[in-house]
Amino acid sequence: MSTEISIRKRLGNFSLAVDLCSSGGVTGLLGASGCGKSLTLRCISGILKPDEGRIVINGKTVFDSRKGINLPPQKRHVGYLFQNYALFPNMTVEQNILCGIRSEKDAAVKAETVRRMISSMQLSGLEHHRPFELSGGQQQRTALARILVGKPEILLLDEPFSALDSFLREQLITEMKSLLGSFQGDSIIVTHNRNEAYELCSSLAIMENGRLTETGNTRKIFSNAGTRAGAVLTGCKNIVGAEKTGEHEVRVPEWGISFFTEKAVRDDLAAIGIRAHYFGPDRMQNRFPVKITEQIEEPFAWIIKFRYGNQNAESESIWWRTDKGSYDPSSETGYLGVAPEDIMLLYDTEEEKHGKDRK
Repeated sequence: MSTEISIRKRLGNFSLAVDLCSSGGVTGLLGASGCGKSLTLRCISGILKPDEGRIVINGKTVFDSRKGINLPPQKRHVGYLFQNYALFPNMTVEQNILCGIRSEKDAAVKAETVRRMISSMQLSGLEHHRPFELSGGQQQRTALARILVGKPEILLLDEPFSALDSFLREQLITEMKSLLGSFQGDSIIVTHNRNEAYELCSSLAIMENGRLTETGNTRKIFSNAGTRAGAVLTGCKNIVGAEKTGEHEVRVPEWGISFFTEKAVRDDLAAIGIRAHYFGPDRMQNRFPVKITEQIEEPFAWIIKFRYGNQNAESESIWWRTDKGSYDPSSETGYLGVAPEDIMLLYDTEEEKHGKDRK
């Protein structure tokens, strides 16, 4: 199973340019609202026609601007889960799912297919309920059942948990992970939630202003994002401008200190990122005296904000996050260190470089 996407689309002042290849598993499109994630899904599904480019799903070209190919949505074999699930409000669960079966003509076969899907999606007993009578999770499972009975070759999920409260979201993420693991085709999930992306996606594409700035293995991007956008979207709290001072050394002017890094530093370094939980009083490398400026208590952790001795007075305090059992708020933490491998080296995207050149 594979999906190849290379498309361009302009809407007003917004320009979309996406080049993405997926070869199985779950790919996440992670980005802020308005960056073009949902627009990308609409182009893949055929709801929206790109201005130019090519889309190939499992070896079948569904769109090619040069060859004049533009298959309608119903011929692309794409399963699209909308944010609001798009269930027919006047139809029952059973009737909604039945709408997903188009190729089968035998009524008995269709009824049996719907019955099995209702059972597998844990909707038994709700067959004759209408959407307004269902919980958010039940609505989502009904929408997924309607998609899956059509035997799609690719699943597109647009913010699948955005309409759910936090408790239900956590419960359904586990269910969704199991479902996606059993699906034989590619899956692409659009989200702005880094936790959803981390838990569900084997690969990740960071999107900013209509372009993919970073793609790769989800775990690797979270552990060492290569761009500011990637660091921000994966939850890094400490991002600061930096300059190369050695092959494995960087200086942070705002903080008035230098760090040693595990990775070699390129000449075009723009910034560094240090996740809040990477600091610690027991880290012996890159260790400097600090002054605590604020302590924020969470149910199971402390967030401590601090400053270095020579830090620029106008710069923001730095975040350190630690488990409650390992920190005494009444004690004075005089030194904090960070391991060289935990310092993320961040570089400008091509768009950011061009913006600097224009200035």
